[in-house]
Amino acid sequence: MACAEFSFHVPSLQELAGVMEKGLKANFADVQVSVVDCPDLTKEPFTFPVKGICGKTRIAEVGGVPYLMPLVNKKKVYDVNKIAKEIKLPGAFILGAGAGPFQTLGFNSEVIEVKAKRRTGQLNFVTCIRQTLEEHYGNKPVGMGGTFLVQKGKVKAHIMPAEFSSCPLNSDEDMNKWLHFYEMTAPLVCLPVFVSKDPGFDLRLEHTHFFSHHGEGGHYHYDTTPDTVEYLGYFSPAEFLYRIDQPKETHSFGRD
Repeated sequence: MACAEFSFHVPSLQELAGVMEKGLKANFADVQVSVVDCPDLTKEPFTFPVKGICGKTRIAEVGGVPYLMPLVNKKKVYDVNKIAKEIKLPGAFILGAGAGPFQTLGFNSEVIEVKAKRRTGQLNFVTCIRQTLEEHYGNKPVGMGGTFLVQKGKVKAHIMPAEFSSCPLNSDEDMNKWLHFYEMTAPLVCLPVFVSKDPGFDLRLEHTHFFSHHGEGGHYHYDTTPDTVEYLGYFSPAEFLYRIDQPKETHSFGRD
């Protein structure tokens, strides 16, 4: 598989915390962003297999939406262990949405803690952070990953049907008719990956999946209860991007 490596701009955690807090305050009524020791993520509600999300951080973007639509390419099946070797971290802890796992060594160190309550703007939690970083850092791409909780409220989510579409999906409208959309209820454990600006690798700039301990999970779009929603997140910047098996033919839909 073709694999390209890119070095992200990696600001200090203190600098990132200040930038993120300023942007989030334009979209949420109550915001606190600080640098803290990473909590033990093996404990509930996270229940991850390792304690932390720090170490040799990478973002791996493998394949892409063009392998799913207009029609699925069923030959595109990836071995996570081989991906870990491609990114030079064999045995890595892989965390994130299916199209963009976040790679770490899985030990504790400092992370950025984000608390945000009562959404007052139009942007979802992840988009607000990503666009804030893009506005501040411009042509210096910053990649981040980690986890966040939707502690209170509900979110719009989708899951894919059990069968791939037999008809070509040629637009966002086609895709939305095929997907199954639901409203799901907190508490939800979310796994985001986002990049402030695409450095030319046809990236999905943000992608968040979530699970819960009450049987709900899927792809996060945005919260549907802005007056009551509460988020708690832990984030770390990525050092490198690994773009693996980038589609040669692409399109712009299906990226929400």
